[in-house]
Amino acid sequence: MRRGCIRLVTPVLFLGFALGIASAQIDTAKRTGGMLLGVQAWTFNSFSAMEAVERAAAAGSKNIELFPGQAVGKDFPGVGMGPDMSPAATEAFKAQLQKFGVSAVAYGVTGIDKNEDGARKLFTWAKSMGIGILNTESVDALDTIEKMVKEFDIKVGFHDHPKRTDAGYRMWDPNYIFELVKNRDKRIGSCADTGHWVRSGIKPVDAIRMLHGRIVACHLKDLNVFSPDGHDVPFGTGVSDVKAILDELHHIGYQGTVSIEYEYNWQTSLPEVAQCIGFVSGYCAGHKY
Repeated sequence: MRRGCIRLVTPVLFLGFALGIASAQIDTAKRTGGMLLGVQAWTFNSFSAMEAVERAAAAGSKNIELFPGQAVGKDFPGVGMGPDMSPAATEAFKAQLQKFGVSAVAYGVTGIDKNEDGARKLFTWAKSMGIGILNTESVDALDTIEKMVKEFDIKVGFHDHPKRTDAGYRMWDPNYIFELVKNRDKRIGSCADTGHWVRSGIKPVDAIRMLHGRIVACHLKDLNVFSPDGHDVPFGTGVSDVKAILDELHHIGYQGTVSIEYEYNWQTSLPEVAQCIGFVSGYCAGHKY
């Protein structure tokens, strides 16, 4: 199926959007070239979730990936984003999403309880929010996760942080992730954090290929240097080769999230985030599928 792309008019305004359906949970979210382009709220972690939605919209994003514990807003002191939100906070946040035309499409990186009751609470909340993807590193809960995925039709992506001196941490290795998910429900896969791959000494395109199409979510980054000390820069100006990453995602017919997670210039990153959105949108304008 061929899907339309968003054409960037200014860094923060789009002419139009094409709709696509990947799962029951995110069938109303706005798509860019088949992908769910948006912002990871961690980009705006020094702001409230309410403010993060407003800033994501100002950058030109129609989707957002929420993160656990972010303060909901000034009207709800002490309330963090997640399944323990009060009904009042939940409804107020949904109204904020609607006001700015932003869809909550993913949530993470979150722990997922090995206990079914605990996991079900998270999945039930995600479903009520319209969230279609949960990103985690809770390997020990994999059996429970698979049961919840089948019950709720919500995808789960296993996220990678950078390689550590602790040899017991293996999430950085795409081969490990693939072995973890290859015999599981197809809705379980990788949350491909391209910046952390670079910090681990792995070229993102190589990592995508190692995963053999088992990617359900992506935290897209471009880093200034190929080093553990690299920091985010606008797409196309760093060493990550974002165009090649998008080429590979396009090649596998990827339809998951592309969450821009910009971890630099925390207070003033909005123009750079808009530039990143423009880069992906411009790419999609010439690569429809």
